[in-house]
Amino acid sequence: MSSSPGLPGVDGPAIQNQCFFTLISPQIQNFTGTGMATETEIKLRVSPQDMDRLAAHPLLERYRSQPWQSRELLNAYFDTEAGDLARAQVALRIRRDGEQFIQTLKSKGASMAGLSERHEWDWYIDSDRLDMDLLGDECWPYSLHQLDKQQLTELFRTDFTRKSTELAWEHRGVPTRVEVALDSGKVATACGDEPICELELELREGQPAALLELALQLAADIALMPCDISKAERGYRLLQPGSFELNVCPAQLVAGQDIDSAFAALMQEQLAASQRLAEQYRHTSQWKLLQGWFDQLTGMRALLGSMGQLVPRKSSHGLRLVLDALLADWQPVIRAGMAGREQRDAAVALFAAELQQARWGMFSLELALWLHDSGWQTGRNERLERQAKAPLERWLVRFLQEQAQELGLEAYKLKAYALNEQQPRLERIMVWLEAARHVLTATGLDDTLGALRKLHDSLQADDPDARSRALLQTCADPGWKALLRGSY
Repeated sequence: MSSSPGLPGVDGPAIQNQCFFTLISPQIQNFTGTGMATETEIKLRVSPQDMDRLAAHPLLERYRSQPWQSRELLNAYFDTEAGDLARAQVALRIRRDGEQFIQTLKSKGASMAGLSERHEWDWYIDSDRLDMDLLGDECWPYSLHQLDKQQLTELFRTDFTRKSTELAWEHRGVPTRVEVALDSGKVATACGDEPICELELELREGQPAALLELALQLAADIALMPCDISKAERGYRLLQPGSFELNVCPAQLVAGQDIDSAFAALMQEQLAASQRLAEQYRHTSQWKLLQGWFDQLTGMRALLGSMGQLVPRKSSHGLRLVLDALLADWQPVIRAGMAGREQRDAAVALFAAELQQARWGMFSLELALWLHDSGWQTGRNERLERQAKAPLERWLVRFLQEQAQELGLEAYKLKAYALNEQQPRLERIMVWLEAARHVLTATGLDDTLGALRKLHDSLQADDPDARSRALLQTCADPGWKALLRGSY
């Protein structure tokens, strides 16, 4: 989040080489590098009418340790007309902060254990013109070595006013400092503009939980939407609407890992995906994105319901209540939208109204904090702790067999109309089969999952004929029969 403070005042050599990691969900990022401290920040979208209220929030006033400061940050982003840097996941920027110019190169590096890493190089330069000599082999991606750098041209700008201050307090007995920045401006491209109106909280000292708790307290009074899309991504999205990457880093589950870590990884993935889908639906109003967002909520609720005593109800009570309320409110909207265009168009205003409330932002932040603090482990006894460390494969075989048998599809062949009562159980089976079927030895589970999806879709659409056909298809599926037998 910082622009130039703390950087040595020298020209030429790279100021810093940083690595960036996504932690818990994409909007919380850790920035580390050799010999430097870890930097953690969270970004939240704010309505323009709430910016002044946010700046005057009593919590910020209580902890503020310095006056508010305001400055203009003018940023030009460079790429080829064909977008070669974007395809290589590289960003090249010149920022003007007062009279200082900083050239920045960001490139994606390795990805490990659900954490995405990228490298950043910053140099002080003398003007707003690119210094090509700085883009040498030590920083320039190998995949772009054949690129003629003379083709680089300014593609878009992100110019905004940053109003910032610093907070200081003790959180759980630990001295804590947080930089608060309110950014107002716009992303400007040849294909259109998009407003910038966001809050960034950067942890300077203390624990990440303090940052999340601060954001939660603010979100209780002012609607804040966690936002993991960078200003640069918005520029490319305006130029190339299809460039926005919806996919998030998938949970890499393996047979031998314990149940606890598998559950946490899947919840993290679902949360991250829901935020990407919400952001893109807000921007494009494409119906399939709203359906995807609702599916992620359904998946999170199914995951919570699948763990039994391993996630004590008391530890997840608040999250379940909000998820149940969201699903209850949005399921009729999704069903109506499946019936016609008019209903799909009406959903756009409903979602905008949802984002104007505190509910979605608070839920996202609460879940992120719960995952960060391993909140699902609260209240477990020693027996449950041992069970939580069991290998995923062994637990999954038993879980899927029990759920499949209790679903009792054969009994619904003559009363398919009543199958809606089993929808939560069906969703619990699907969420684990979707994410972890590769750890099982049975063949044909892709077909089984496809049959279950058709069955689930028929329940969502309330289509009796499709439901009967999907029910018969699932009952006859060899993979489903293997699930019933526990034959893996």
